[in-house]
Amino acid sequence: MASFSIRFLGCKVSQTDAQEVRERLLADGHVEALDADVAVVNTCCVTHEAVRKSRHDVSRAARTHTRVYVTGCGANLAGEAFAGMPANVTVVARPSEETPAVVAGDVGAIGCVRADARLERVRAFVKVQDGCSFSCNFCVVPLVRGASRSRPASAVLEEIRRRVAQGHVEVVLTGINLGCYRDREAGYSLARLVREAGATPGLSRLRISSIEVNHVNDELVAALRETASLARHLHVPLQSGDDRVLKAMARRYTSGTYLRRLEGLEDFNLTTDVIVGFPSEDELAFRRTLRLVRAAGITKVHVFPYSPRPGTRTAAEDSVPPAVKKERSARLRALSHRACLARWRSKLGSEDVVLVDRPGRGYGDDYSPWLVDAPIGELVRVRAARVSEEGILAA
Repeated sequence: MASFSIRFLGCKVSQTDAQEVRERLLADGHVEALDADVAVVNTCCVTHEAVRKSRHDVSRAARTHTRVYVTGCGANLAGEAFAGMPANVTVVARPSEETPAVVAGDVGAIGCVRADARLERVRAFVKVQDGCSFSCNFCVVPLVRGASRSRPASAVLEEIRRRVAQGHVEVVLTGINLGCYRDREAGYSLARLVREAGATPGLSRLRISSIEVNHVNDELVAALRETASLARHLHVPLQSGDDRVLKAMARRYTSGTYLRRLEGLEDFNLTTDVIVGFPSEDELAFRRTLRLVRAAGITKVHVFPYSPRPGTRTAAEDSVPPAVKKERSARLRALSHRACLARWRSKLGSEDVVLVDRPGRGYGDDYSPWLVDAPIGELVRVRAARVSEEGILAA
């Protein structure tokens, strides 16, 4: 029997991939421990900083564990992202579907003693799709994740039922390009999957993690509106509000399309991703991004200073100075923070249902953060008393 620890970096899909390795090791009879023999680090490579953090975590794990397995996007990155690591580090450059078996096979099974492990976190993240068949000029994800592929709807719905039975009251559907979800044999689109997942007995709240604006169509919007358990929050990556920059990125929409697709979702809390300092972004282009963020009613913006990725079409381009990227990033984050505060203040005196996911904190239906004194894992009804820099204070 081996003891092991699991760590992930990056997105919610990385979290679900790490969980699949965890469940496989538990099913094979191994145990989780802080002072473990084996460490699994599920890495990220979406930016240079993500690779740096991944290398740091792997190096640290190599000093305290007998064996370290490097998995995830960073492990599949072209080049020598993890060159020079100690001899006890193994890089598992395999598709996510194959990784749990590869790691478990190397660690060695001792017998199936725990067939069904509960997720460590309060929310249950259920991966329904992986990979991407589009090729944005800056994005390394198709190179490290492969083409788009979807899980059978029956397997997804069964996992959701299992997570609810384990006590998870909120489920998040995740994927690399979630709107590409299809189970053609069973006749499922993402909209149908949302409807049926949301109707799972015992499920209090369903979320979808992130979706490209081109997939926000009438069918999906209707499903979002008609699914009672669906949370009123949508994360829709923007990347830039300037049409010339969007074209240079090889994104498949314009700023006007982005705004039109979000019409009718004004009551949803809209959040987004933006790349700052893309090679063709000048000051005017950046100001257009600021204007579009305001026009769309976006609150939280995840800001990513542009970072060239190996193997992409813009790998050799990085013309915006670091100081300019830093200054623009600060301006955009300040705009985002003001928008968040305004939304939180609009809730004063109203009630919400909050899922407490850590000591003293939780998130409401629209993913606004709340400061609340209640047991972790509980859904609690609260009233907004006042607003701080960190969130809404419950009465």
